[in-house]
Amino acid sequence: MRSLSVFSLSYMILWVSATPFPARKSLRFASLHPTARFVTEPPALSFSAEADPFDVARSFLEQYTHSNYYIRNDSYTDKLTRVTHVYVRQLVDGLEVADGNVNLNIRDGRVLSYGDSFFQGSAPTFGSRPTASHATYCADLARGATRPININADQFVMTQTSHVWDEFYAVHCIRPLSAVREAAAANAHAPEQDSRDPRRAALYFMITAHPDSSAVEQLIRNFDATLDGMTISYDHSLPERQSSIIISGLAGTTQPVKARAVYVQTPTQDNATELHKSWRLEVQMEDNWYEAYLSVDDPSTVISVIDWACDSAIPHGDGYPNALEAKLAMGLPINYTDRGAYKVWKLGINDPESGERTVELAPYDQVASPFGWHTISKANNLNESPGWVGKGDKQHDNDKYLNFTTTWGNNVLAQENWENRENLTWIQNHRPEGGPSLEFKFEYNPQVQPSGVSGTHGTNYVDLAVTQLFYTSNMIHDLYYRYGFDEAAGNFQQDNYGRGGLGGDAVIAHAQDKSGYNNANFMTPPDGQNGLCRMYLWDASSPYRDGDLDAGVLIHELTHGLTNRLTGGPANSGCLATWESAGMGEGLGDFMATLIRSGEKYHDFAVGSWVSNRTGGLRYYPYSKNNITNPSTYKSVDGPRYFWSLHAIGEVWAEILWVVLQHMIKQHGFSSTLFPPVPLWDGSIPTGEFFHPAVAGKPLVPKHGNTLMIQLIVTAMKLQPCRSSFFNARDAIIEADKVLTGGKNLCVLWAGFSERGLGTDAVFLDQIPWGQQARTNGFKVPDACK
Repeated sequence: MRSLSVFSLSYMILWVSATPFPARKSLRFASLHPTARFVTEPPALSFSAEADPFDVARSFLEQYTHSNYYIRNDSYTDKLTRVTHVYVRQLVDGLEVADGNVNLNIRDGRVLSYGDSFFQGSAPTFGSRPTASHATYCADLARGATRPININADQFVMTQTSHVWDEFYAVHCIRPLSAVREAAAANAHAPEQDSRDPRRAALYFMITAHPDSSAVEQLIRNFDATLDGMTISYDHSLPERQSSIIISGLAGTTQPVKARAVYVQTPTQDNATELHKSWRLEVQMEDNWYEAYLSVDDPSTVISVIDWACDSAIPHGDGYPNALEAKLAMGLPINYTDRGAYKVWKLGINDPESGERTVELAPYDQVASPFGWHTISKANNLNESPGWVGKGDKQHDNDKYLNFTTTWGNNVLAQENWENRENLTWIQNHRPEGGPSLEFKFEYNPQVQPSGVSGTHGTNYVDLAVTQLFYTSNMIHDLYYRYGFDEAAGNFQQDNYGRGGLGGDAVIAHAQDKSGYNNANFMTPPDGQNGLCRMYLWDASSPYRDGDLDAGVLIHELTHGLTNRLTGGPANSGCLATWESAGMGEGLGDFMATLIRSGEKYHDFAVGSWVSNRTGGLRYYPYSKNNITNPSTYKSVDGPRYFWSLHAIGEVWAEILWVVLQHMIKQHGFSSTLFPPVPLWDGSIPTGEFFHPAVAGKPLVPKHGNTLMIQLIVTAMKLQPCRSSFFNARDAIIEADKVLTGGKNLCVLWAGFSERGLGTDAVFLDQIPWGQQARTNGFKVPDACK
């Protein structure tokens, strides 16, 4: 069999900084499935509009596939669009196919669209090595790096990028692969039954993934002793097919490893896939949270890896609801508190150079945060939490809800993290105190660190930094909620108020995190587990600048939570795993951050210019509708700079969306507010200046181009398939417009996409050998739009 050195079919995604600043090690590689597809005009089934959408789903699947499957519990009906999103996982021989997914979008008895990556073969493959693994990805990466890549008439050779590339390849390929080979050779005597021990797979993965070479040497030298010290228990709290083996005692982890046997698909040379039995591992480390797949037959073979942690780019509940919760579930507002005053750069002001701070009074949204930002139900509060109002007072013993006076609440748990604490010890970290009236008004007085004095720049204004982090994170929670990122869709809340989804997963937000500089990251586990946002100081200026105060960088990170929970369903955090899909996740962070700061008067914007102390910011170009200022097109993704940078790929997607946004604003105008009006006391939402007049049985549609674009993006992410391509994401946005408006913006959207090369005649060629270009710009629009 010839080597599958094919960029589109088996591409290695390994994030690395192209700068002198140290970057965390992050493995990320997965293969595209040549049989996967996204269908937006499926044949209609004969169901009434009132039919149960899950009955429609089962009927469709009976006609569509002969494979076994189950419908996942995170399937839900979108309250805004009334589309039911049904997530289906394939079963073969009783085991999940971890990357075998169908997502069905159903409304009024009809399948509107679906994505499909089910395995199409007849039986699993036994005894053969997977065609895609860490070793094959690295081999393909090396081949691509040493061959010239044609960009117009110019030649670019990746190895000419000096030591940055060499160090990148050494850290992510040469050293871990050599270490695994050494460990495997020393343990070749292991009996076959021992080789299938999930502890062995977890240990091999840690040898691959650990960022400290001395720790890796210890793991290899003490392989058997480490293995003997690892213990196994079983978690049966999940459904049988998802029950996990819990592995404790593995050095390098911050939580026990979760393991279960699954099948995964790898591509074949005839444009199909084959199945391999694998251990699916969830491995939480200090700077990473991995979903990794290793061969059961040969646990030293890593087949694919997804890092739930995403970086900023560096410069070059159970039971029945009570009466109150039932009221919330009906969409009725609760005017619980009007307290809260935050002296901050309000949402829309990007950084300290972009505007002045103001005191924002009770800015929470009554629908998204009905009790404000400082209240958590007692049942969903974390153990060892900060004190609450009335703690220790017997008259408050029966309180169902706890009120806090620090930056601790249902959506966000914010604090400094100067000592890089994890494993719940972070709960004891410092938070600003707002007092009974919740007044968070602190001074911003950055100072140059005195020569010879150790410590963290920014400690003298840490209360402001944590307040700003808490405020911005809550505002983004509330904003995204109003456009459909709610409890059922997998948002981040400790208490879901009986409105669907899994609770217990507020965002843990660390200000001035000491684990690094000049970066930021967000970890997105599946629904029901806390997201983790870490914001750092940046040392490109004196005094240092604080990422907590740069809204663009923070919103970019928070948007990773949105994109990873919406694409493929709340319980699947691995759907932005492939080259284009992961890049689009980065691009959506930039796009949403830039849209949120934009005003009625048009401006170009750079991302991260303040925090990096660079006019051009963190990207190659500012986001601009001018194709000279920003020349990015779909074809740009073939360029050498996009070869190993997810953020560079994301720049292209964000620029395409930015141009589409300008077409939408030209057509529909601009709204000065991004928040929809709150419901009236009968639960109805006034349309006013924000929405078009309500039509019975139809979703409310924002009037203006910028607000409608947000709604299209959020709705499209729910529609698009797992591991989407640029084409899939474009088609999902156009499908979202059909869902919302009946397709009234078809030609406006195509005009924007085609302007940057993603028109109807754009082409992506599978199986293009290294050294040739895979993409062709297309500038055509549908005949109906000519």
